[in-house]
Amino acid sequence: MRKGLLDPKVDFVFKNIFGSEKHPEILISFLNAILQPAEPIVEVEIKGTDIAKHFIEDKYSRLDIKAVTSHQEIINIEIQLKNEHNMVKRSLYYLSKMYEEQLGEGDDYASLKRTICINILNFKYLKTEVFHTGYRLKEIQSNEELTDVIEIHFIEIPKLPKDSDETDMLVAWTEFLKDPESEKVRNLELTIQEVREAKSELIRMSNNEEQRAMYEMRAKILKDKVSALNKAREEGEVIGIEKGIEKVARALLDVLDDKMIATKTGLSEQEIAKLRQEQLANKS
Repeated sequence: MRKGLLDPKVDFVFKNIFGSEKHPEILISFLNAILQPAEPIVEVEIKGTDIAKHFIEDKYSRLDIKAVTSHQEIINIEIQLKNEHNMVKRSLYYLSKMYEEQLGEGDDYASLKRTICINILNFKYLKTEVFHTGYRLKEIQSNEELTDVIEIHFIEIPKLPKDSDETDMLVAWTEFLKDPESEKVRNLELTIQEVREAKSELIRMSNNEEQRAMYEMRAKILKDKVSALNKAREEGEVIGIEKGIEKVARALLDVLDDKMIATKTGLSEQEIAKLRQEQLANKS
């Protein structure tokens, strides 16, 4: 029985399709769709194309795409399935690293290249309603652009409108990532060569038992990572609430008796008594 296609939103699959030297035209088309340069990108040099097994198994590894365009722009593309609540600061951190790493000792600042981070999110994250947003450094009041030397893009897949213009290449690529088996994508394959090539590569990967096994491993690891982060966040919130309740109880020690404080805070009278003992010890 034929198995379904792999999810192109899993970083292992995404990197194999969009970050492969075998078909750079896919990445070129994708970058032109996002960046809309005055002069289209015609070539890309894709960095770090090897995906070693230890990266697949490491839940904290980043299977992102790094490339240099024919305009000498340095590009990083990362795709995220779940909200880890840190994308803005995370993206700024990697952007600053990419920018700083260009210079060696004694190098001139003039040699710094335009540096771009592209974040593809399978969740709603920003307050904007549009599915694609781009940010540069601008003056706060006049909105005058200081420079385009650093730039951050967000593509939030769930925000893609159902009635989007499918002749727009970014819409076409977002539809592919959203659901490569949809009727929309089947129609796009007929008219857009790069989408057809991407779909063919996805089918090839999906029918390769070794790559399907690596995909299953990576998908499970990413799921476990999100579960661990959610558990840590929930535990942190509980600890924060407990500390807040304790702080309120300490503030009431001088004005209420133990029984009343217990009623107000939900703590036991034994816990209140312990706090009172600690207060007396601190005063002595």
